[in-house]
Amino acid sequence: MEPHLVALDVDGTILTHDGELREATRDAIRAVADAGHQIVISTGRSVVATTPVLEMLDLSHGWAVCSNGAVTLELDPAEPQGYRIAETVTFDPREALTLVMEHAPHILVAVEEVGVGFKVARPYPEGVLMGEQVVVPFEQLVDTPTTRVSFHDPEGASEDFLDLVERIGLHGVSYAVGYTAWLDLAPEGVSKGSALELVRRRLGIEPHLTFAAGDQRNDLEMLRWAARGVAMGDAPPEVVAAADEQTGTVYEDGLAAALRRLF
Repeated sequence: MEPHLVALDVDGTILTHDGELREATRDAIRAVADAGHQIVISTGRSVVATTPVLEMLDLSHGWAVCSNGAVTLELDPAEPQGYRIAETVTFDPREALTLVMEHAPHILVAVEEVGVGFKVARPYPEGVLMGEQVVVPFEQLVDTPTTRVSFHDPEGASEDFLDLVERIGLHGVSYAVGYTAWLDLAPEGVSKGSALELVRRRLGIEPHLTFAAGDQRNDLEMLRWAARGVAMGDAPPEVVAAADEQTGTVYEDGLAAALRRLF
């Protein structure tokens, strides 16, 4: 089989929502990599939160797309951290952040600092964000361009953010509402799909040799981009509609089943 670009979401696809990597899933990903395909981890996670997943899967070469497409890594074990940042796309967060905070001042906000952590208005609960958290005044949250802004409501639900976005409108940014009460803002036009297309061209892989699997709304563009897009078993209806097929849930080793024909 010709080498494919195999783009894989992390949470809810590779890892369970408790952060577990099931043995069947790991074995399937390793079998795909060993068969000569290009595994590209494609996640909303920050760089700091993505590197442990790469280690769990023993992926030391290739590419990874982080922060919903705003950051692309080229993996290289010769580098001190095991990667080099190949590309970042930033935006001015002031207008969108101000708008969201005016309508929902109670929610938590974090502005990404690539490879380090986040600037936050108030501390996030322990274990929610990976990397350094630095509490700063509002003006310092918006004083420099960033790759991503994340909002979180520990007491809310994803539907609350869907309602918020519909109510206030967001312009000049891309956004994705997460599995739990998360809202991620990224530069306009940037998505997992846009970043993966650049990686595909660098690798010289033909468009018909692309595979993607994901479970949430930040995977929509990626699933549409891939020649074969697979939605996980518990994906929302709009994600299933964007995919070519649906597999089982992460707890049913759905990704392993979907990957089987690649090895």
